[in-house]
Amino acid sequence: MAAPSARSSVTAMTQSFDVAVVGLGALGSAAAYQLARRGVNVVAFERFELGHVRGASHDTSRILRTSYGETRYVRLAQSAYRDWADLETVSGEKLVTTTGGLIFAPAGGPYSASAFVSSLTETGVPYEELTPDEVHARWPQFRIPAGVETIWTGDSAIVHAARTVAVLQLQARVSGAELRANTPVTAVRPGPDGVLLETASGPVRARKVVLATDAWTNELLAPLGAEIPLVTMQEQVTYFKPADPAAYDPARFPLWVWLDAHCYYGFPTYGEPTIKAARDVSNNYMTPDERSFEPSAALLSELTEFMHATIPGSGSALRTVTCQYALTADREFVLGPLAGYPDVIVALGAGHAFKFTPAIGRILADLALDGATTDDISAFSPAG
Repeated sequence: MAAPSARSSVTAMTQSFDVAVVGLGALGSAAAYQLARRGVNVVAFERFELGHVRGASHDTSRILRTSYGETRYVRLAQSAYRDWADLETVSGEKLVTTTGGLIFAPAGGPYSASAFVSSLTETGVPYEELTPDEVHARWPQFRIPAGVETIWTGDSAIVHAARTVAVLQLQARVSGAELRANTPVTAVRPGPDGVLLETASGPVRARKVVLATDAWTNELLAPLGAEIPLVTMQEQVTYFKPADPAAYDPARFPLWVWLDAHCYYGFPTYGEPTIKAARDVSNNYMTPDERSFEPSAALLSELTEFMHATIPGSGSALRTVTCQYALTADREFVLGPLAGYPDVIVALGAGHAFKFTPAIGRILADLALDGATTDDISAFSPAG
């Protein structure tokens, strides 16, 4: 009879691991990698195929930035930059492309540049305050009206979404993690000796479980009476084809975020002669089961009008890609042990976590193994 695997044991048909990770998008993949590189016996489950397009971790570019108006996010971003560098060193992959970035905040709107000035000053991040004329002098591609406050940070960068997730999964496997695709977890049952998971490949027991299940989180938490308030919506990003793509090269055109009643963001060219832009939080509400994957014509029209007014040379829309947001009530992260169930660790990124991916993976591993982390995540506790 073959001996049990060195990475798992089988008792009464139940496999046992130190830690189980549920969900292999960006955050779950990062957690599996960080656990495995520490020699932990870890198994990770993905209900769909690896690299699927049903969540929020696919497609290409994401923004990496320290420019937040809340100090807690700036400090976490500073940690994330170090973790991105570490991941690049370990994997040998270039994942970060620095472009610099602009935050636009129209006067009288719901966001103020002063909050960014305060948080960036407190955390020692270099920045500049620019007038609309100064913006146009540096980047004539923009047409910014009077009364718009602008913050420039030179460290803003692009990270590649799909490649990052694939790299994390590869490094997790290289370090010994067992990744199971197309394997839904149907129940999570905490007990006195860890957590029992019911899965499509049979029961699994783990000392700790990390739930990085985004819009599907409450399917597993509802039976525990521990649901976290979430709203889900279908988002979309559009690629525009400018007549002069060279003017939007990352060396000549930065990342940008427009903060107003409706928020927008965009990218320079990245791997193709297009520029990508989107509205953030489009309120196109639907559950994962209700998703149409069809872009909204109304949202596309709204975005196109904004782009032609703000970046006149952006050109016509070439293609639109959908993704999914799962937002907490205040859009704060949820990171930590579930109230009443200390062996179940929850990770929710509220639609803006990709930039923090390697840091959140490390934090989740810290929590699973040590019960604490060196980063201050006190504001993100599931216990509130």
